[in-house]
Amino acid sequence: MVEPLNIALAGLGTVGTGVVRLIETNAELIARRARRPIRIAAVSARDRTKDRGVDLSRYDWEDDPAALAARADVDVVVEMVGGSDGPALALARNAIGQGKGLVTANKAMIAHHGLELASAAEKAGVALKFEAAVAGGIPVIKGLSEGAAANAIERVYGILNGTCNYILSTMEDTGRDFGDVLAEAQRMGYAEADPTFDVEGIDAGHKLSILAAIAFGSRLRFDAVETTGISRVKAADIEQARSLGYVIRLLGMGEIDRAGGSARLFQRVHPHLVPIDHPLAHVDGATNAVVAEGNFMGRLLFQGAGAGDGPTASAVVADIIDIARGEKGAAFSMPAHELEAMEPAETGHRRGRSYIRFTVPDRPGVLADITAAMRDAGVSIASMIQKGEGAQSGEVILAIVTHEGPESAVTEALRILDGSDSLAARPLVMQIIEG
Repeated sequence: MVEPLNIALAGLGTVGTGVVRLIETNAELIARRARRPIRIAAVSARDRTKDRGVDLSRYDWEDDPAALAARADVDVVVEMVGGSDGPALALARNAIGQGKGLVTANKAMIAHHGLELASAAEKAGVALKFEAAVAGGIPVIKGLSEGAAANAIERVYGILNGTCNYILSTMEDTGRDFGDVLAEAQRMGYAEADPTFDVEGIDAGHKLSILAAIAFGSRLRFDAVETTGISRVKAADIEQARSLGYVIRLLGMGEIDRAGGSARLFQRVHPHLVPIDHPLAHVDGATNAVVAEGNFMGRLLFQGAGAGDGPTASAVVADIIDIARGEKGAAFSMPAHELEAMEPAETGHRRGRSYIRFTVPDRPGVLADITAAMRDAGVSIASMIQKGEGAQSGEVILAIVTHEGPESAVTEALRILDGSDSLAARPLVMQIIEG
């Protein structure tokens, strides 16, 4: 009889209990595909008495998650505690140090410590897998590291945070403003009580740094990801974008910048205007989508549920099945010591079109001040739309779309205007993705 693969689960929240439920429900199918049974040997969580909707009485319980890694009857530790450091990182290090495989859905930990953990796993001869850390149930890590392995990936980008996508697409459908839709998302469970990691782009930045390392063979550089969230996007921006033939989406974008002859890593999370005929324009709700462009395969689109107990648990169990089959491989598609250390790319020379939203006092001379700053900075204006905020406010929205040019010119125009009494609020700049 083939010996089962024994696993231990740390963290029994939505995803952890989803993993238990999936393994129990599809046990026979999973055993056939893994070529051996998958057996849960032990579990650990903060509260032993909590009703999680699954029967945990058949599994050993460890109050201390670190004890899971020391158990002789455990082959693989599944970490779903969360957090970039603390108990999650201690458990990950301990599991690998004890010669156990590690499966995790923890994007923050991988973004901050993935290189260390990958190096340790390779030295220990054990697997480190984290498909569920990026885009939930979408097999984008496997797609890039295996399906696209023969290609030089030129660019990877996409919608990496379901909370932000839900908020933006709901604003688009209803005309409501950010704060109102965020409150609804929190009531519905799409957004955390403290939504900062989601709405300010940090969560998407974690995922982008992981994708970039796999796509480009570069060392993880989360510290080099430029992040701008969606909290300053107004309903008026959504309306203006629609009138121009675009929708607004928070995109994470990574590519290799070879300007100046040396390879530098460009990573940015930023709200963009996306043409209505682009595939990402039709990704609504809490869905995630990733586009990868390779030199021989062309453009690939990965799309699906980016969160939730079922999709994320599916990705976790798929990693467990890979380990049961004996598939270890390099965590980032090549050995950790071969990942290239790349400096962050300078962004000022990048060329493109920009949408700039100004909130300005409703008085003469304002438009002349703004256009003069644009002229002096070398920004060419393609179109301009003005919309009143309301008779009571005494302010209007002025939206400018630029012709293609260097991003440094837009930055310079805003520097010239900084502190001007022609501005009632800080401008918002969004890049425009071409079709």
